[in-house]
Amino acid sequence: MTTPAIGYVHSTESFGSVDGPGIRFVTFMQGCRMRCEFCHNPDTWNMGGGTPYTADELLAEALSYRDYWGSKGGITVSGGEPLLHIDFLIEYFKKAKEEGVHTTLDTCGQPFTYEEPFFSRFEKLMEYTDLLLFDIKHIDNEKHKRLTMHGNENILNMSTYLSKINKPVWIRHVLVPERSDDDNDLMRLSDFIQSLGNVYKVEILPYHKLGVYKYAALNIPYKLKDIEPPTLERVENANRLLKVQNYKDYQTN
Repeated sequence: MTTPAIGYVHSTESFGSVDGPGIRFVTFMQGCRMRCEFCHNPDTWNMGGGTPYTADELLAEALSYRDYWGSKGGITVSGGEPLLHIDFLIEYFKKAKEEGVHTTLDTCGQPFTYEEPFFSRFEKLMEYTDLLLFDIKHIDNEKHKRLTMHGNENILNMSTYLSKINKPVWIRHVLVPERSDDDNDLMRLSDFIQSLGNVYKVEILPYHKLGVYKYAALNIPYKLKDIEPPTLERVENANRLLKVQNYKDYQTN
């Protein structure tokens, strides 16, 4: 008998309304390698924390809310970085699809690689994934390193792979003044997104300071303490440059 994969869960949300279509049961996995300066969940970074779940245990909890999902809802797995728990995700999403549940993966793509054994596992996961919410933090590799402490090559590789297999994606971009709101960078990002054939929605997520108190509690220096959220004008400018109005929204069947 195969031992079930264990996923380490930071927290869950029963009635998520911004993490995919409809009302969703959202799971936030524990652990992330990136150190985004604007992250509002630094408490998810540590790989050693979280509550252990099997796929059956988590799905049973999710299905207890199924009556509230309607025709468009389902489950979303976010983070932290969920791809660090890929074997658990495969089991969880496979079992969810057997129950007719719509599955969404919210990821930054940092763990993606064409190397084995990851790539074969990722291909398997995509068989059971209906939609990805995909964060592109910055289109410029060096600026991406400054913002997250990691480059973006594998993230962009994952974007093009998802386009190749025609897997539906919503692209998200966090707009941070002095970091990710330069007009030329936004136009480069727009060109890249337009080169993909599987993008159903583009969202600008304005930077905020709602998670600053967590840094103090964890004794982690907050690098953006002097940067304020973007103005409405800058958000509207980003929406225009990324041509968000040109993308049709994704609908579940």
